[in-house]
Amino acid sequence: MNLSQNDWTKQLEEDNNSVVLDVRTQNEVNGGIIPNAIHIDIYKGQGFIDELNKLDKSKNYYVYCRSGGRSGQACAVMNQLGFENAFNLSGGILEWKGDVIHQ
Repeated sequence: MNLSQNDWTKQLEEDNNSVVLDVRTQNEVNGGIIPNAIHIDIYKGQGFIDELNKLDKSKNYYVYCRSGGRSGQACAVMNQLGFENAFNLSGGILEWKGDVIHQ
């Protein structure tokens, strides 16, 4: 499900069963990541699916990439794998107004 920046942020703040998932490349993550996000690169192919399968499917996942395209694909894959709640950040981190940490 695609959520606007405001809806994604508001829902995330009120969700005590949430996980933030960054699906960008390592180089992109090196430029900054949303605090407390876990990183799994969607370009890992089968490795991406293997990593997803290790996650708790009962959690609510807030997924983002650079602009919203890859995270939309990731949400679709997650739905196919049995994740019921995967929320795509429309506009991605490019339009993110919240905190970003540099690792």
